[in-house]
Amino acid sequence: MPKTLNEFPRLGLAHLPTPLVEMHRLREALRAQDGRDVPRLFIKRDDCTGLATGGNKTRKLEYLLGEALAQGCNTVVTTGALQSNHARQTAAAAAAAGLSCILVLFDSVPYAGRAYRKSGNLLLDRILGAEVRVEPADADAGHVFGELFKEIESNGGKSYFVPVGGSSPTGSLGYARAYLELADQAQALDFRKTVLVHASSSGGTQAGLVAGAQLRGSGPAVAGINVYRQDTAAMAEGIHALACKTAALLDASTPPAGSIDLDGDYLGEGYGLPTPGMREAVELVARTEGVLLDPVYTGKGMAGLIGQIMSGKYAEMEAAIFLHTGGMPGLFAYEEEFAPR
Repeated sequence: MPKTLNEFPRLGLAHLPTPLVEMHRLREALRAQDGRDVPRLFIKRDDCTGLATGGNKTRKLEYLLGEALAQGCNTVVTTGALQSNHARQTAAAAAAAGLSCILVLFDSVPYAGRAYRKSGNLLLDRILGAEVRVEPADADAGHVFGELFKEIESNGGKSYFVPVGGSSPTGSLGYARAYLELADQAQALDFRKTVLVHASSSGGTQAGLVAGAQLRGSGPAVAGINVYRQDTAAMAEGIHALACKTAALLDASTPPAGSIDLDGDYLGEGYGLPTPGMREAVELVARTEGVLLDPVYTGKGMAGLIGQIMSGKYAEMEAAIFLHTGGMPGLFAYEEEFAPR
C-alpha cells in the first residue's frame, strides 16, 4: 500500500495549489508562424508559490525543512551557483522557519555581465539575511563543507545540508505532491492525453514528477528539457535513480528503465549561458502572455517546448503544459541579454 505524502514531516511554505492557466495568445503566435496545428497550451504557475518571488524549490523545501526541524537542526546549509534560485528560496524558507542559513555559492558560470555578481538572486540572498560565502569555481568542495560543518558544530549549532537544487529523495517528495495536484487539474479539464514539459537541471523536480506519476498511476506524461549538463544520457540515468529512490520512499512502483524523457538540444554552450532561443522565448511569452520567464531555466525550457511543438512532436496531444519553475530575479543579472537590438 503506497504511503501518503502527509506521513512525512512538512513545513507549510507554499501558496497551493498554483494556477493552471491557458496560453491562448502564445498558441496563436505559434500557429501564425507556419500555419501548423498547435495543441492547447497551458502554464502551471509554480512561480506563484510565494516565498521571495516563488519558484519550484519552495515545494521541495517544505519537506526538507520539515525534516530539518524534526531533527532539531538550527542551521541550514546549501550550495549552488552565484545566481541560484534554489539558494534564494532556501534563504527565504530558513527565515520563515526561524533558522540560520549559510549559502556556499561557487563562481562557476563564466558569464561576464556587469550585474551578474551583485544583483538578481545574489542581492535577495543578502536581503533575506543569509550568510553568503562565495568560492571560486575550482575550490575543493569537500574541504569547504568539511570546515564549515566543523565551524557550525564548534559554535554549538546543528547543521542540515540541502543538496544542490534540493534534489534528494526527501526534496523530490514536493514534486510527487505537485504531480498529484497538476493531474487533478488536468482531469478537471477532461484532458486524457497531455504532456508536462519543464526545465530539468539538478533532477529533483523531474524525479519527483516521475515518482508522482507512479504513485497516481495516470496523468500527463513528463518531459524534461536539459538546461544543466552536456551529458544528457548520464543526466537521465541520475534522474531515474533519484526517481526510484523517491518512489521507494512512497512505497510506489519503481519507474521503469528508460522512463526519463530528457531533451538535450536546447542547453547551448552550458548551464547559465544564454542562447538566442532562450532570449526569443522569454520575449515571446512576455509579449503574448505577460508572464516573465528566466534566462537560466524556464527561458531555455520554453525554447525547448516551442521547438518540440514546431517539429510536430506533440501533434497528437490535446494539451501541452509548461511548468513555470520561477527564476524571474535572474533577469536582472542578465540585463545585457535583453538590451534593445
